[in-house]
Amino acid sequence: MRLDGKVAVITGGGSGIGLAIATTYVDHGARVAIFGRNPDPLDAAAHELGDSAIAVVGDVTDHRDLDRLFETTAEQLGKVDLLVANAGAINFTLLGQTTEADFDSASDLNFKAVFFTVQAALPHLNDGASVIITGNALTPTPVVGPSVAIAAKAAVKSLARTFAVELAPRNIRVNVLSPGPTATAAPAPTDMPDEVSAQITKQIPLGRWGRPEDAANAALFLASDNSSYITGADLPVGGGIGMGWVPQ
Repeated sequence: MRLDGKVAVITGGGSGIGLAIATTYVDHGARVAIFGRNPDPLDAAAHELGDSAIAVVGDVTDHRDLDRLFETTAEQLGKVDLLVANAGAINFTLLGQTTEADFDSASDLNFKAVFFTVQAALPHLNDGASVIITGNALTPTPVVGPSVAIAAKAAVKSLARTFAVELAPRNIRVNVLSPGPTATAAPAPTDMPDEVSAQITKQIPLGRWGRPEDAANAALFLASDNSSYITGADLPVGGGIGMGWVPQ
């Protein structure tokens, strides 16, 4: 699954799943532009990735920043073969505690920004490009707390199917990569109470939290020619979470 000579843009590429995807793409021959709001971790990530990477600081909810991202990528790396719309966040607020500002923030970041990221990329995408949108493996399952964010992740799956049909004449494939609970520090997040982590782990048939590399390996497949006949698909990478009752 080589990506030699390909140019990738990865939003939310400074840490976590986004950085793991960038690392995997570079390891397989691609040049990458990583995009994020926080300059220090983004610059550190670009340094870690080496000469095959550039960092562009900006906000996916700002159209001007998105335009600058793709213009900078075109100037420094060339036209784009791989777009990973990965920026997003899961915020936990209960129904009765969610303000309109909370709603707008979650919806803008996880849904609206995805639409306009792909739109801004269109003039810079090569025909035959692969677009990957990060979803969430929990979207079929009611989850108390992050209701708006999870609903937005479900909505981008509908967007992806529509985009896949609209962009098919250019042979541009659009797919969704849906990670489950993912820990950047194995075996589970260090800032989460052990009892909460254990309860989540019980809902995962494969019995462990995901690693960023699990999602990155799936993103490599969707970027490569090995998936050249796949578009409009949703690839869950969640250890089976959301499939139903798990025997204990």
